[in-house]
Amino acid sequence: MPVFSTPDLCDANEGQVRILEPGLRNFGGRHAFFGAAVTIKCYEDNSLIKAQAVVPGEGRIMVVDGGGSLRRALVGDMIAGNALANGWAGFIIWGSVRDVDTLAELDLGVLALGTIPIRADKQGHGDLNGSVRFGGVQINSGDWVYADNNGVIVSAQPLELDRS
Repeated sequence: MPVFSTPDLCDANEGQVRILEPGLRNFGGRHAFFGAAVTIKCYEDNSLIKAQAVVPGEGRIMVVDGGGSLRRALVGDMIAGNALANGWAGFIIWGSVRDVDTLAELDLGVLALGTIPIRADKQGHGDLNGSVRFGGVQINSGDWVYADNNGVIVSAQPLELDRS
């Protein structure tokens, strides 16, 4: 995977990237990841996330607007394991996750607001591939997302990375 840092990408692409406000924490085993966004909007219901985790991810990132809820985990070890097995680069979740010790062992990016042990509902509610807005930024399916321990940036186009 190409090497990058979000500060360097911000400097090199000033005025062309959108920067999420701080608040997300890293729970995955991969601390820097990037890819095209697949957006999901759901509230305490992870049906769409579970369904997407079993389709080929092709290096994409599920960007999930969970409404900021800290009451139910939208991703845990089973969904994350399926996503990894199917080639997803990671998750960015404006909500909660669980099974964090297992998530930390997976070669998968997982950013979320927090943790809680209770699972989400599965009622089939939510929207796939619409625009989402959280952390002060609008994200569309197909936008490019770059995340590391410094933060998350979003670009309408892929950014040039160091290929060393």
